[in-house]
Amino acid sequence: MPAQPPSRITQPITRSPLLLAWWAALWMGLLCNWPLWQRLYALPELATARGRLFLLAFMVIVVSSLGALLSLLAWRRLLKPALLLLMPTAAALAYFSGSYGIVMDAEMLRNVLQTDAREVRDLLTPGLLFSLLGLGLLPLLYLLRQPLHQAERWWRRGGWNLLSFGLGLVLALGATLGSFADFASTMRNHKSLRYMINPLNAVYAMVQGLHGSSAAASLAVLRPLGEDAQAPAPGSDRPRLLLLVVGETARAANFSVNGYERETTPRLAQEAVLSFRQVSACGSSTAASLPCMFSPLGREAHLESGKQPQENLLDMLQRAGLAVLWLDNQSGCKGLCERIPHAQAGDNPRLPAGLCGSDGECLDEALLAGLDERLAALDPARRARGVVLVLHQMGSHGPAYYKRSPKNAKPFLPECENSALQQCEREALRNSYDNSIAYTDRVLAGAIGWLRTQEKQYQPALLYVSDHGESLGENNLYLHGMPYAVAPREQTHVPLILWMPDSTQRAQGLRADCLKARLDLPVSHDVLSHTVMGYSRVSSKLYRPDWDLLQPCRA
Repeated sequence: MPAQPPSRITQPITRSPLLLAWWAALWMGLLCNWPLWQRLYALPELATARGRLFLLAFMVIVVSSLGALLSLLAWRRLLKPALLLLMPTAAALAYFSGSYGIVMDAEMLRNVLQTDAREVRDLLTPGLLFSLLGLGLLPLLYLLRQPLHQAERWWRRGGWNLLSFGLGLVLALGATLGSFADFASTMRNHKSLRYMINPLNAVYAMVQGLHGSSAAASLAVLRPLGEDAQAPAPGSDRPRLLLLVVGETARAANFSVNGYERETTPRLAQEAVLSFRQVSACGSSTAASLPCMFSPLGREAHLESGKQPQENLLDMLQRAGLAVLWLDNQSGCKGLCERIPHAQAGDNPRLPAGLCGSDGECLDEALLAGLDERLAALDPARRARGVVLVLHQMGSHGPAYYKRSPKNAKPFLPECENSALQQCEREALRNSYDNSIAYTDRVLAGAIGWLRTQEKQYQPALLYVSDHGESLGENNLYLHGMPYAVAPREQTHVPLILWMPDSTQRAQGLRADCLKARLDLPVSHDVLSHTVMGYSRVSSKLYRPDWDLLQPCRA
């Protein structure tokens, strides 16, 4: 019996790398950008016939730009590996952009690369898997099975690719010029849209990241800062002990000591803490904020010199002779603690039961366990000059906010127990986040309780500041990491809380009425390094008294 000819369905749709490239551009440009089209469609100024035409023109711009890019990769041995990288990336970005409002830039790419296994586990949801499968893997599998024959000589193939590249640019340019007034107005009024063009946003972020990495590699020598840092020799006064608590993902608006209607911080209210209510973060992510807030240079100068690795506040404190320790309950210190003593909260073999899970993830009270022993283990000569203990919290790290508080510390119920936050009731999501703040209140109160036990030997104080804030569905945004220029206030307005017993205030000549009068002054993370230096009596040419929160109130 003669063999049946293959049906048209099973025959490959194309044998040309260029046609395959444009097919992929059409798929990614239209389907993987559904969050972008949804966002544009919802804009009030585009709810007209002209607006809908602009939406179509925008689609042409995106597809044509992608087609032009893929045309340069349309070689038989290059195209499929490129699609193997781009299509799953586009599918994943479509999910995160559509579900959380997350956009991609170089900073977000750095966050992704620094994400640890525990954080990845919290982000694995059925929605992500469906997006990867439907928008990425199934069409990719089909494309990978298409045979590509390249009979032309390389120069002829290169010529066709360049011609296709030019065609894509002409189409994109024509669509842009044809709708330029609407295009310019929309992109000017909605700057975040430029970070939503998928996967061109990821390609651009990768190019920026590679450029930054190569520049950093050429400047790989560590730049010293504050080489003149020094502290007074031990005297008759008790040395100063600062517990610096670095919060995670805490937004100032959800602290009742800042006026929030819910009692999320009742313990701190009883301690009569000083809460600075107008504090702006260095960045909208841990990777951006943490190195910046510990830089004595300030945000602007830090960003200008950011390509070269440099020392930070902790190096200066160490150089001045103080005892410094970084204790981490997060995914690391982003290089800040490499040159000082540091440890993980979960490393303590005497941790009380229930503070750490089998996966190694610990509740923040693990940071407080064994502090006496950790303090005693520091160099006595350094302790005599002063001590700075840094506690890096897990805090309110999302999207699994419900995991950040123990079952016996959940005043707000019911909780959202789903990492797909957009599927949660708004009130349940708010409850789970507020429970994490209430648990931070408990942790900070415990830290203050421990500091009280040190008053005979030290002048203790606690300084708490979060690295960045969080979006909880406002304007359909979730989590954090928006480009700083367009980040909403929820992601950059952070709490900064100071506690000192009366004995410390008297010993340092600080006027309480003066401190209270400064609580509503607009400040930024720039004040952190200089407030710590001033409190610890570390002198340096880099020290700026105008960035020291306490300096104007010293007698």
